Formats: sequence, structure tokens, C-alpha cells
Amino acid sequence: MKPLCRSLIVLALGVIAVAGCETGEAAEEAGQRLLTATASRGDLLIRAEATGTVEPVRRVEVKSKASGEILRLHTDVGEVVSRGTLLAEIDPRDVLNRYNQAEADLAVARAQLEIAQAQLDRQRRLLDAEVITQAEFETVTLSFANAQAGLVRAETNFELAELQLADVNIRAPLEGTIIQKNVEEGTVIQSASSNVSGGTALFVMADLGEMQVRTLVDETDVGELEAGLQAAVRVEAYPDRTFQGVIDKIEPQATVEQNVTMFPVIVTIDNRSGLLRPGMNAEVEVFIDEALDVVLVPNNAVVQTADVGPAAMALGLDLEELDLSQFMRMGRGGGGGVRGGGMPAPRGDASGARPATGAPSGGQQRTAGPGAPGAAGAPTETPGGAGDASARIAALRAQVQSGEITQDSMRAALQALRARGGGGAGFFRPGAGAAGGEAGGETRTETRGAVVFVLGADSIPEPRLVQIGLGDWDNTQVVSGLEEGETLVIVGAAQLQAQQQAFLNQMRSRMGGGGPFGGGGGPPRGR
Repeated sequence: MKPLCRSLIVLALGVIAVAGCETGEAAEEAGQRLLTATASRGDLLIRAEATGTVEPVRRVEVKSKASGEILRLHTDVGEVVSRGTLLAEIDPRDVLNRYNQAEADLAVARAQLEIAQAQLDRQRRLLDAEVITQAEFETVTLSFANAQAGLVRAETNFELAELQLADVNIRAPLEGTIIQKNVEEGTVIQSASSNVSGGTALFVMADLGEMQVRTLVDETDVGELEAGLQAAVRVEAYPDRTFQGVIDKIEPQATVEQNVTMFPVIVTIDNRSGLLRPGMNAEVEVFIDEALDVVLVPNNAVVQTADVGPAAMALGLDLEELDLSQFMRMGRGGGGGVRGGGMPAPRGDASGARPATGAPSGGQQRTAGPGAPGAAGAPTETPGGAGDASARIAALRAQVQSGEITQDSMRAALQALRARGGGGAGFFRPGAGAAGGEAGGETRTETRGAVVFVLGADSIPEPRLVQIGLGDWDNTQVVSGLEEGETLVIVGAAQLQAQQQAFLNQMRSRMGGGGPFGGGGGPPRGR
């Protein structure tokens, strides 16, 4: 019996050891299935990206009011000319003949008027002496009136001929650069005023001191844009250089391209350096919002407050040992703003840029201190006065519509506003600097509640309530409740969805058939 007992004891110990190994391996395997991420510190830039073509703000086709052969051209493509500069001369023979005839007709009309005036004076004296009848005097009076009308016609024809003679000399209508030449010496052109087709365009000229980029922005991003927002413009010709631009206007009529609704957005650029040229392809980044030097976590590490129960079940936690009341209260209070499935609603792509599709999140951060990065990629301070940029632009537009100022004056004022806003290298945003955050670089952030699972020292995830702010398609800003370097457990969207119904059933059974929020409420928010 003793050998048999010893055998049974050894066998039992072996079974216990095997069971212990299996349990340890299962725990180790379960631990390996936990995906983790580390809270890091960095910058979150929310911006909308688009592409477009550089074009002049003012572009004019130079046509001739006179028809005929071009005798001489005084300019060429690329030359900068001032207003009134002689560009071309047209054969003046036809208009010169009409001018000479009109001048002769004017001399005749003046002589006829003098004769008619003398006859009228003589006939008036004869009428007073009762030598002629009243009818004869009226005939002379009519002849005088006809002579006056003839003089008016002759003067009008002479002035018209004089203008037509001046029209054979084509002059620049504005100060700018000749960007296109369509004719050569010897070409016979048609008049723009007398030809049905609109006449021949001799030159195309534009003011290249201020350019614009016409871009198409997805309708999901248009709601975040407004006139006055700063933009960075890059062209392939200067890959290491960033040009400062500003949104001038957002056109109201949408354009549909490949079943995607886009809105034209006009971004004006100061091109006094003369580097930008019409037709260049441009990439535009419009700076919408930013969060600098903040704690960032991956989106899939953030869970809705109402989904903390299913997330805990997905991670293998025992709900009996967790106090979820604070999270439930937050869920009932509408501390959402985070998409179901544990993903905060994004506002940008991996680099912080807004993609072509995707809905903006509800919360946003308004930074009153540093501006968006400029050409060197470093943030610049925004001097005071940028907070009411939108109001200033609206006032300028109203003055243009009322006729108080011209379009050129408005553009000059916008350039001055940009110069004050960014010092030439930075960017300002309408609304920045409000609420007293201008001097000290303070931020004003709209936050919302969410939950993250922090991996403790015992490798057990623990739910924690945090406040989150901005978010893009990859990362979310944590405003409070989490420190840099803490390890978070990622909850997969599929795991969360699979556990939602099980969590709902468990809560109903514990509460006697009622909802998870008491009193027969509905299912928790989320997918």
C-alpha cells in the first residue's frame, strides 16, 4: 500500500503542476494579447489640405478699339509696364482720313453758323422796320437753328474721330506684366467694339504682385474655414520655401467631382518677391486649430464613458470588482463627443491634415498664444489685434460694396493686416488672442469626458476618467487625467462591439430587467 500511495501522491502532484503550467501559459498568452500604447507629448495641428493652381488676382486681355494692320510692337512677353505705356501701333490711315474729314466738316459747320447768325440779325432789323413779313423771319430763324445743330453734329463727329485716332496707339490699361502676346507686326486685327466676336486680343497682362490660388475643398472641411484664416502655400518650383497666404473668400456654389462635393476656396498670396508665376501647381494647407506640447494618445486607446463596461469585459476585467458609477454618470450627462467603438471623432489625418472625408469632432481647442507654424516650421507669436480679423475683413467687404473703397484698397488693407498678424513668417487665425490669452500664450479649450485603461504595476488594466480635446485620425489630446509616459491598453473596436450586448444583458439581470442606467433605459451609446 505504501508504494501505491506514493505513486498516487506523485501522480496528483504531476497533475497539479501540469494544471499550474497551463494556467500560467494561459495567463501569459492572455497578457500577450493585450495591445498597449504609451502616452507621449507632442504637437497636434489641425489643418485642411487642398491643391490648386496659382493665378493672378487681376488678369486683363488687351484689345484694340481700332481695326487694321499692326505696324509696330513696343513690348514683349515678360516685360513689366506701367499704366499708359505704349504697347503697339496700328496703321492709322483709315482713322486719319475720317479725322481729317471730320475736321473739315467742323470748319464748314462753324462758317455756316456764322452766316446764319448774320442773316438772323439782319432779318430781325428788317422785321422791326416792317420791311419783311413774320413768315420770312421765321424761315431765317429755322435756318439758324439748323446751322446750330449742324455745328453740334460736326463737333461730335470730330471728337469721335479724335478718339479713334488715339485708339490706334494701344496703351497698357494697368501696371503689370505682359504674360501673353498673341500677335506680331503685320497682323491685321479686328476691333473689339465693332466686331461681333469681341475682336482680337493682342496681349494678356496681369499684376503679379499679388497672386491667388483657386482650390477645391471638401464640404466636410468647409465648415471649419472662414475668410481670414492663414494658409501655407508650397509649389514644386521652390520645395524648401513656404509662401504665406490668407483665405480671401469661399465661393457659395459647390462643384461635384467624382461624386465628391467640393467648394472653391480662394487663397491670396503676397507675391512682391516675384517668385510665383501663373499656372504653377500649388499645395495649400489652411491652419484651422492646434495644440502644442500636449499629451497625446492613440485614438483606439480612448473609449466612450458609456462603453467603459463593455471595454472592461473585453479586457477580461471582473465588473463586480469595478466601480463604474462615475463613468455611468458621465455617460448619462452626455460627456460624449467620442465616436462609438472607442474612437474619438477625428479632425485630421496622420499628419494632422484633414482628409477628403470624415466628420469633424464636436470639441475644439482655440489657442490664443502661439500661431501656426510658418516657413521654418516653428510657431510664431501673434501680435495683438488678430482676434477680430474676420470682423475687419467683413467691414472691408462692406465698404467695397458701398463704394467707399476700391478692390485695390481692400487688398492693400488685407496685406497690412497680414503683416501685423504674423510678422511676415507666422500665421494668425481669427479668434486668436481673445479672452485675454494673447500675451501669456494661454489656451482656451473645449473638452469632453472619455475613458482610458491604464496598465498598472500589476499588469492589470484600470479604467480612468480623462478630459480630451483636439483629435485627428490618429491621435487625441488628453487635457487632464493622464501623464506622459503612462502605458495604456488598446481596446479593439471589434472586441468592444462584441461585448456590448453581453454587458447590456448582464446589467439588466443585475438590475431586475431594467436598463444599464436604471429604470429600463436603452442600450449604451456606441456601435
